Amino acid sequence: MNFLETAVLVFIGSFLLVYLTIPKIIGVVEYKRLMDDPNQRSSHSQRTPTLGGVSFFFTLIIALFFIKNWHEHTEDIFIIPGLTILFIIGLKDDMVVLSPGSKLIAQVVAIAFILVNDSFGIESLNGFLNIYEIPYYLYLVIGGFLMLTIINSYNLIDGIDGLASIVGIVIMVIYTTIFYLSQEYFFALIAITMNACLMAFFGFNISSSKKIFMGDTGSLIVGFIISVLTLKFLALEPTAYGELPFLLENAPLIAISILIVPLFDTARVFAIRLANKRGPFSPDRNHVHHVLIDFWGLSHKQASFIIGCFNIIFVVLFIILGSKAKNTGMVIMLVSVVIFLGYIFFRYNYNFTTLKQKIRLKRKIESIKGKKENPAKKKNDKE
Repeated sequence: MNFLETAVLVFIGSFLLVYLTIPKIIGVVEYKRLMDDPNQRSSHSQRTPTLGGVSFFFTLIIALFFIKNWHEHTEDIFIIPGLTILFIIGLKDDMVVLSPGSKLIAQVVAIAFILVNDSFGIESLNGFLNIYEIPYYLYLVIGGFLMLTIINSYNLIDGIDGLASIVGIVIMVIYTTIFYLSQEYFFALIAITMNACLMAFFGFNISSSKKIFMGDTGSLIVGFIISVLTLKFLALEPTAYGELPFLLENAPLIAISILIVPLFDTARVFAIRLANKRGPFSPDRNHVHHVLIDFWGLSHKQASFIIGCFNIIFVVLFIILGSKAKNTGMVIMLVSVVIFLGYIFFRYNYNFTTLKQKIRLKRKIESIKGKKENPAKKKNDKE
């Protein structure tokens, strides 16, 4: 069986497995009353089933069994323990809230399984900022920090309906293309599997009657897979870049452009929290998607669609520039874009207390307007 036939079967099988099992998960969650209760930070107003990520876990495990013959360095044996650890810790966090420290320790252990596999070793940045050789100990530090950042960044953007799914789908489509062109078919199949899971889940996540959240169980798993694919992308052999539409030295910038949405949002939120003398992991409604909803009045679907489109446009732009431009110019452009976006979102006062006051004031005004309109309507009806 060739790659395309395998890819089609893996996609269809993964999609159906998630699509058919999520209703069962919803039923169990509702029966056991494990639903997510809304609070002052929530973007939903009703109790909603969570644990949608459970279907991601067993779908990935089953898919890894069927695609095991496509790997070269038994990467699946190293991926499965990491997935299992994050599945357990995410499942427990969805049912009993865990401290950030506990989740961080679990993530470090899961990441360790990936870093010790030779397939993921980054030995060079191929001339990016004139860096060619990377010592092994430095690779462990860079690789570990990179994976931790990606996992937690993706976890943090899972705040409104459809956003995590759309961003994940965009990222998986890009990585599928990259690994197919570089003939790393095992990782292309992993990206296809994850994409099928997210597409099947997306319909339920935005549904009004059968809604479910992926929860930390899902976001940690998806973030882990994205981090694995990113590390492998940066660890590709120079010969693998021959068919890719960008210069070898621009690979790190292409990786940043692919992950721009979770990375930018996390950096911005952490900066705001630290500026307000609060912990970086303290909860609030300062994320970009909250800003689009609370200040600009967009719906969940509209905000998710806009952010997803921005991700696609940003990646395409950097791939086009990366085919010719030197990395110094691209670094300058990336920094300029980040500063511009930072200015747009920082121009508002995003102090959490002030934000709550503005939201309450807005609702109060809408309520007063509604009361004024109702008597007038009744009077017209009588006449």
